Order: sequence, then C-alpha cells, then structure tokens
Amino acid sequence: MDSTPLELIRPQAPLRCCLLSGGESRRMGRDKALLSHPEGGSWLERTLRLLAQLDAPITLLSRHGPHLERSEALQAELKARYVALELIAEPPPWEGPLLALHRLMQQHPNEQLLLCPVDMPDLSLAALQALLVDAATGSPTRLRLAHDGERLQPLLGLYPSSAPIRAHLAAAVERGERRLQSWLVELPCQAVPLDPRAIRNVNRPGPSQLA
Repeated sequence: MDSTPLELIRPQAPLRCCLLSGGESRRMGRDKALLSHPEGGSWLERTLRLLAQLDAPITLLSRHGPHLERSEALQAELKARYVALELIAEPPPWEGPLLALHRLMQQHPNEQLLLCPVDMPDLSLAALQALLVDAATGSPTRLRLAHDGERLQPLLGLYPSSAPIRAHLAAAVERGERRLQSWLVELPCQAVPLDPRAIRNVNRPGPSQLA
C-alpha cells in the first residue's frame, strides 16, 4: 500500500467520495450491492468502509431503499472515525451515471468528486490513492480516469465540479446526452493506469463472482 500521507496527495479542491449504487443489476440477476463480500458485510458496506479510509466526506447516491437503509446503519460507525456519510435517494428519472454525476455536481459544487461504482469488489486503497497522487501532481482542471490497460473505466475517476465543468455537463444533460463516454470526449481527461485486478467490474454471476 502507498505510504504517502493523505494530506500530501489531496487534490486542490476539497475531496468528496461519491459512491454510485443505483443500477438494476440485470446481468447479475440479483442486487450486486447487497452481495456478501469476503471481507465482511456486503459489497456496498465494504466499499463505503474502503472510501472512509481516505478521511473525506462520502455521498451515497442510490435509488434503492435497502441500500440507503443498510448504509444508514454505518453512519454512526463512520462518524466515530470523523467521516461524514451523506445518503441521497436518487429521484427519477433513472437514466445512468451521467445524469447521476450531474446531480452530484449540482449538490456539491467546487469540490473534487471521487466517483466510484459499487460493483468493483476488489477495489483497493492503493488504487484510490494512485488517482489522488496523479491529481495532486497535474492540472486541477483535468479529469483523472481509471484505465485497466485496455480501456478506460470512467466510473472510477476524479471529476472536478468546477463551474465550467458543471455548466458543460448541465448543457449536455439538457440536450439529452446520457452516455458518459460521449460527454467525456469533449473534456480534458487524463488516463491513470491502475491494477486491472483492483478495478474490474463484476456484472455477471460466475466463478469470478464474490458471493
């Protein structure tokens, strides 16, 4: 694990961890967020505890009541570690991560949003810190997106919610754009190579499923 002190790898804007947990888990056939994790608890709880190690406030955005209820039980535990956990029930329409990111940027302007999906059960603290290190050593206006060696994994990345980026995203949403990848092609992005094992998305049941 990277031993760099967290205060030395903070991005310039205040950091906020944002966990997306609003998908329908159609390919998995059951709710991925509530699958059991080998480290204890569910994928959802394990990811929240992992993000808490960054000592930054956390926002959970989910359309699913059971996710919010399960996470509410963690609020006191994280508060004891001086980590605030905000729970937001995502309102309809539910149209994917781009609209979710727009809502998060409107809720938390002028922060550095560490976007994270709930379906990366092998995500590591080292991978999260690598994103922060990259952000601390480059342009604060550039998006930092995880790359697994073959393709971008933009659901794990640092998104500045600065006024220009918020306005750009709001305009894209207003004209009907709903594809995250399509919006990103118009923005300055930096791919951050990370351990592909740590950032794999698990979408289907099978031998690789942690359950």
